[in-house]
Parts: sequence; structure tokens; C-alpha cells
Amino acid sequence: MLKQLSLSLLACLSSFEVANAHATLEQSQATSGKVYKAVVRIGHGCEGKATIKVRIKVPEGLISAKPMPKPGWTIEKIKGSYKNAYDLHGTSVKEGTTEIVFSGSSLADDEYDEFVVRGTVAKELPVGTRVYVPVVQECTGGAAERWIEIPAAGKTSDDYEAPAPFFDVVGQPRS
Repeated sequence: MLKQLSLSLLACLSSFEVANAHATLEQSQATSGKVYKAVVRIGHGCEGKATIKVRIKVPEGLISAKPMPKPGWTIEKIKGSYKNAYDLHGTSVKEGTTEIVFSGSSLADDEYDEFVVRGTVAKELPVGTRVYVPVVQECTGGAAERWIEIPAAGKTSDDYEAPAPFFDVVGQPRS
């Protein structure tokens, strides 16, 4: 019994370490038609090198995206067209921020930090949709970690070495 418990605990700790080895989102669910605060967690550098830039691709369907200012970091907002038009409080929106880049500071390999983007989950996205948020982490010396792999049909993020973080669209709670 003790051996079985020890093996279970070891398996849990191992999966925890793997999960922390990637760029992840703090919240794995976002409500359709509501604001979602995407907290992108960066848990390490690139093969021992410090992180100097974090690029977050704003996924289709996360509209009106805005970064949260981060002391010491410069923010670049790249604008572009959406593939679809979305209703945002009665106004049709067809373009907006499609990528947010944090740069100009340094995050040591043995440090952890969070980069925050806020946007509205388009109500046109069906409940149950999995939305991937690709992240590229650039480090000193030209090193990089590309958390951009999106699973093919029949696969999951666990099947990939550098999966993109994701959230699932959920329905609004009933009152």
C-alpha cells in the first residue's frame, strides 16, 4: 500500500514538473461573451539563458485584446485583421490586436514571471471550443522556446514537446 502511494505521489510530482516546464495559462476556462484575463506563465529561460522577449499570439476569437503594463518591460501591440467579424457590445469588429510583444527587460532562467493580456471571448465561438494561445519566448544568445504546437486531430497537448497554452470556452452560468 505504501509503495503504491509513493508511486502515485511520484507520478503526480513528475507531471507537475512537466507542466511547469512549458508556457502555461493560469485559467484553463473562459466564458463565452465575457472578458478573459490570460495570465501567461513563463517558468524558466531557454537552456539556462535569460528570457528577454515574450511574444503572445492573440488567438482568433479573443477580441479587443489589451496587455497589462509590466514595469521594466516595453509592450508592442501588433494590429491586424480577424478572419471573421465579431459582435462586441453591438458593434461589428473585424480587426484588432493580433500579437503582443513584451521586451526590454530580462527574466533569469531560475526565475518565474507572468505576462497578462485581457480580451473578450467572442460569443460566436461555440462552447467547448479549445482556443490555443501560441507563445514564443526569446532568450539571450539567440536561444528561443516556441510554445506553438497545436494538436492535430486525435492528439492532445500531452503528445507534443512544446504545446501552445490553451483555454476551453465554457457557457455562461445560469442565474
